[in-house]
Amino acid sequence: MRRDPAQGFFVRRLVALLTFAALGFAATAQAAPPSVYVEDLTWTELRDAVRAGTTTVIIPVGGTEQNGPHMALGKHNQRAHMLAGKIAAALDHTVVAPVLAYAPEGGVNPPTAHMRFPGTITIPDDAFRSTLASAARSFRQHGFKDVVFIGEHGGYQSQLKAVADALNREWAATPARAHFIAAYYRSAQGDFAAALRAQGLTDAQIGTHAGAADTSLLLALDPAMVRSDQFARAAREGLTVGVAGDPQPATAALGQIGVDLIVAQSVAAIRAALAERH
Repeated sequence: MRRDPAQGFFVRRLVALLTFAALGFAATAQAAPPSVYVEDLTWTELRDAVRAGTTTVIIPVGGTEQNGPHMALGKHNQRAHMLAGKIAAALDHTVVAPVLAYAPEGGVNPPTAHMRFPGTITIPDDAFRSTLASAARSFRQHGFKDVVFIGEHGGYQSQLKAVADALNREWAATPARAHFIAAYYRSAQGDFAAALRAQGLTDAQIGTHAGAADTSLLLALDPAMVRSDQFARAAREGLTVGVAGDPQPATAALGQIGVDLIVAQSVAAIRAALAERH
């Protein structure tokens, strides 16, 4: 049976269009890194992402400290890692640096603050600031234009700002900028607490460390790090076991309210900072 020449032309045309579309899709897929986490990428994947426009990096700061008998020592690090990932995914063209797990946590000898409890790790203020600045300079060297600092602790918020301000003076003649995002910590402390009050929790339950607010956030993000069988002890023994609050009302559903608030407000603040910078 003779093949219609017109039919052959249209088949070849269709194959060519499909091939072109597939190549275009592959090119687009290659432009975006396979993960928002720098640790998951090869150096060539990160280089290609920067060349394709991924030039914002979030440096999340956690801290290794006691969190009562009911939450693991890495609470802040895991929360910073997961929340920064959600923020980066919402922003696009953004990756997340490894979490800085070492932060000022009190004196060593004699031990003060969280250092009174085994497992807490502290570093001096100058070492903390130097590490942050060196990490930021590393990313600038590799082509990043916007370095964003977010942190879990109230005690070092002013230091994050000081490092960002110093870097911006240093980088004044360059396209690079550093940004301290206060909204990350502020939303976790203020707006989340207000949302929990609206759900019927008291300030004594919400607490300031390892209470219902703190515990709910971790339940929403990584429940394996929470020991619910220790809630009653934590509430009963309070400050003697490193707890200021009552974790007993904590739930993952309440924590998700906080996660959504932190991500939304951080994304909005970063977008505003990038818009002002450009």
